[in-house]
Amino acid sequence: MLHFERWKIIAIVMTCMAGIFFTLPNFFSKETVESWPSWMPHRQLPLGLDLQGGAHLLLALDTKELEKDWLTTMRDDARKQLREAKVGFTGLGIVGNAVQVKISKPEDLEKAKQALDKLVLPIGSALMGTGANDISVTVSGADTITLAPTEPGMQHRVSSAVSAAIETVNRRVNAMGTSESTVVRQGSDRILVQFPGLHDTTLLKDLIGQTAKLTFHSVHPTMSAEDAAQSRPPVGYKVYPGVEGEESGRSYLLRDSPVVSGEDLVDSQPGFDSRTNEPIISFRFNQSGARKFGNFTKDHVGQPFAIVLDNKVLSAPVIREPILGGSGQISGSFTVESANTLAVQLRSGALPAKLTVVEERSVGPSLGADSIEAGKLAGLVGLLLTAILTTVAYGTFGVIACVGLLVHGFLILALMTMIGATLTLPGIAGFVLTIGMAVDANVLIYERMREELRNGKSPIAAIENGFQRAFVTIFDSQLTTLFAAIIMFWLGSGPIRGFAVTLTLGILTSVFAAVTVTRLLVALWLKNAKSKGRITEVPV
Repeated sequence: MLHFERWKIIAIVMTCMAGIFFTLPNFFSKETVESWPSWMPHRQLPLGLDLQGGAHLLLALDTKELEKDWLTTMRDDARKQLREAKVGFTGLGIVGNAVQVKISKPEDLEKAKQALDKLVLPIGSALMGTGANDISVTVSGADTITLAPTEPGMQHRVSSAVSAAIETVNRRVNAMGTSESTVVRQGSDRILVQFPGLHDTTLLKDLIGQTAKLTFHSVHPTMSAEDAAQSRPPVGYKVYPGVEGEESGRSYLLRDSPVVSGEDLVDSQPGFDSRTNEPIISFRFNQSGARKFGNFTKDHVGQPFAIVLDNKVLSAPVIREPILGGSGQISGSFTVESANTLAVQLRSGALPAKLTVVEERSVGPSLGADSIEAGKLAGLVGLLLTAILTTVAYGTFGVIACVGLLVHGFLILALMTMIGATLTLPGIAGFVLTIGMAVDANVLIYERMREELRNGKSPIAAIENGFQRAFVTIFDSQLTTLFAAIIMFWLGSGPIRGFAVTLTLGILTSVFAAVTVTRLLVALWLKNAKSKGRITEVPV
């Protein structure tokens, strides 16, 4: 147990040196680290919102808008199913929180019911007893069928929408040039966004506030929006307002179903018009979108089409020639900043529904600096007191345990730096906690040595048995704590996850420091004592 082959000694020493090497950048300023040669490590431990300050936004998903969009889709799908089944109907529309359809012939009621049942999708697992449908299809009277979202269906829809919104917000925020932002679910329909280092939330709110649903619509060839407002829009058409700026005050009568949607976009980049030098946005469709857009422009040369963003018309240019390349550009009253923001929004995808800011606050850098100083003080005081008590209690072996604590500290910082873990105030608490956990392993080993000595074992046998028999206890205790840390990371979010990451890494490094590094140092001390003939007692 106390014999180390040369390659093991080299591996342990190299591991300790690597920990110190990769931790070095954290003790110098960013400017100093950037001046280091390329072979030196440059990555520093990123600080969380509570340590360096920044923006904190709590967003709520508009579930009413989500339900409205679902009902609209349900109505269009119902129309399509009935037409494919060749079932006539006299009325189809949204009534309250449901879609109602009146069948022309009562004898077609069962056939219509079977056609509309195809829209129903199962939720959950029937084998687990949690099976449910997202839509209920019910017959009322002799000619009416009602399609309504079920409660489990709506919950599933909201949950899926929040997950999609988190991915979209993540892409938008990361496009601003940071990998340290936090975007997590909060409750059933809310999203928490934390952006360290950003103290003006205006840009952040503009970036993630818009749903950025981009669609391309055909314009009614003969009727204007003013005529439609005075009478009634034709079936399948809707009046859309223009955006602020050049299109402000204007309205357009557009076909409700888009020719191409933003889902077919694969890229969007800000740029400048080569003729007017005005900011524009260049876009590119995927193969499906390029085909649909090309066929539409080929069939509608000389006619206008509208580019719509979040139900407002950006522009309505006239198609001069077929656009077959699958790419184009959007012009309007853009500034350089707004063009860049919109390009990021389109590139990251549309939000499934509008997000509303329900809580907003900024954490100042001075508060974060105070937290860092308090954390440093807590860590130093904890380390110092632990070192004093360990040295007083165990003498030479206590000093060896303190060396193991230093190795533990360097290794945990090195691992957090290498994996890019963000250091938060709970993370500092977890780091301080692991100091006590690391010395606890040494206490178990040394107390086991004392017990072996009291049982009459020789000094060498007592040391050997102390490490060997205490290892099982150390492993069991650390394993249970590791399971708790994994569960916290799995079920928790934000600061809880930060604490769990630090705790997990601390468990691994504390076991290595206490069981491996300390054992190597004790073995070297023992070898030196034997060579001098002074191994008469164990200094614990």
